[in-house]
Amino acid sequence: MAKKRILGIDPGLNHTGFGVIDAEGDRLSFVSAGCIHVPSGILSERLGTIFRELSSVIAQTQPDCAAAELVFVNINPRSTLLLGQARGAALACAAHHGLTVSEYSPSEIKNSVVGTGRAAKSQVQMMVASLLKLPDNLQADAADALACAVTHAHAMRLAAIEALGDTPSRTGARILTSRKSRRSAWAQLVNNKIRNSHS
Repeated sequence: MAKKRILGIDPGLNHTGFGVIDAEGDRLSFVSAGCIHVPSGILSERLGTIFRELSSVIAQTQPDCAAAELVFVNINPRSTLLLGQARGAALACAAHHGLTVSEYSPSEIKNSVVGTGRAAKSQVQMMVASLLKLPDNLQADAADALACAVTHAHAMRLAAIEALGDTPSRTGARILTSRKSRRSAWAQLVNNKIRNSHS
């Protein structure tokens, strides 16, 4: 698989995280990550801030594609609506710059990064830091954005394998089995780190 630069987006009306990685085959490398801090005020101006700041990130990093987490309705409809608007501003920005945005559910992201769809947020953050060789104290919104990017990298890798017609073959089976084993190892690593931090 040719190298692709992926922009991960974790939209929020107060804080919008972004993370950029390069993916080439099964190799992932960190490019950039951070958080857009949106000041309080008129909603349209706040959405404009997300659009402008994310535009700057895209201009600086030149990604090939983008990925974001799907939004589900939570207990507070107003909060869900505001999050949806912030997400719309971020996705519109990506589209404005010619980026195709792939979307993944929270469980898909957790399963891709940690190996289980029920992983805790702290496990995802820790695993992202381990995968990309970053400090464990990675900012939460940036870590979530990087997790989206990592998930898309894994999805592209699997799509490339399937496109070659290798999935039913022994070679493809070995690759898929290896991925499952690696995810299990990642999950075990995260659990060990958490246990050690509490001991």
